Amino acid sequence: MQLYNKLSAKERAELIDKAGKNRLTLSFYQYAKIGNPQLFRDHLFITWDAFGVLGRIYVAHEGINGQLSLPADRFNEFKTHLDSIDFLKGIRLNIAVEQDNKSFLKLKVKVRKKIVADGLNDNTFDVTNKGVHVGANKFNELIEDENTVLVDMRNHYESEIGHFKNAVTPDVDTFRESLDIIEDDLKDYKEDKNLVMYCTGGIRCEKASAYFKHKGFKNVYQLEGGIIEYTRQVNEENLENKFLGQNFVFDDRRAERISNDVIANCHQCGNPFDVHTNCANEACHLLFIQCDDCKAEMDNCCSTNCKEINALPYEEQKELRKGQGNSNDIFKKGRADHLPYKKDLRNIFETLKVDKSQ
Repeated sequence: MQLYNKLSAKERAELIDKAGKNRLTLSFYQYAKIGNPQLFRDHLFITWDAFGVLGRIYVAHEGINGQLSLPADRFNEFKTHLDSIDFLKGIRLNIAVEQDNKSFLKLKVKVRKKIVADGLNDNTFDVTNKGVHVGANKFNELIEDENTVLVDMRNHYESEIGHFKNAVTPDVDTFRESLDIIEDDLKDYKEDKNLVMYCTGGIRCEKASAYFKHKGFKNVYQLEGGIIEYTRQVNEENLENKFLGQNFVFDDRRAERISNDVIANCHQCGNPFDVHTNCANEACHLLFIQCDDCKAEMDNCCSTNCKEINALPYEEQKELRKGQGNSNDIFKKGRADHLPYKKDLRNIFETLKVDKSQ
């Protein structure tokens, strides 16, 4: 019985091309009590592997978080299977704004302690006492209210290429970092301001809204379904789109274009650009923004040193990496002193409509 992926990304890509079928990219999450996450994980892998599902799915005692793709003609079977699971019946599926048949090339279903790494002790507060969920229309109204503080619950590299107008965008690397920073910096507004939050698909706001209510915030709201669902509602209901730029996604597409605004800059030359890439040097692999001109000049590398290493024969590169382990920079996202045009968003109050001194 196959319980793990056995094909390489290259082999899977070839099979997708050969099949010639359109695939759907989607995401969903659900907080629920799962008694045996490993058993549930194995069941999902066996069933979804047969459907041709590819993606990254996390299962924990607290629920499930999935980002995946599947053949479009198997969607109804997939949905029927979800509906056969009590806590997933009728679940909202966030269909990607932009589709790509190769958004995922492996099926990974992993058991984790949590479905989102939030660093919280859930026993210290009521995780079910969440904020008010709002759709796109109400969200648009709220963020135009001078009594609202709008907070982006995503990381710096996500908000850098796209965010809502007037949003506070904390300069953090991880979700867990943002919680205490936001709570401390907004403590003066717990009683009289609307705290409105959003993220990619809604999952980070589910826990954050309960946490901030526990911390004393009185008027807490969250965007239902995140940026993905917001975009769908905007398009279907012909609403004004208040999101600027691209929505960062955690698959091989890297981002979905929500508006034509380019709000970021190439980290190397400073020209307007908003497409992330990974440094071609395997010992670095830094995620950063690089325009086409810099990509050509630097051979898809983040620095001259990486360019020189990447130009060496592959065997020489392997020898250089032997015994070195991974550097602290490997797989980091846009954090490097040699990137002169990386934005620094340390002061989260720069975008607030209110003066903290008042």
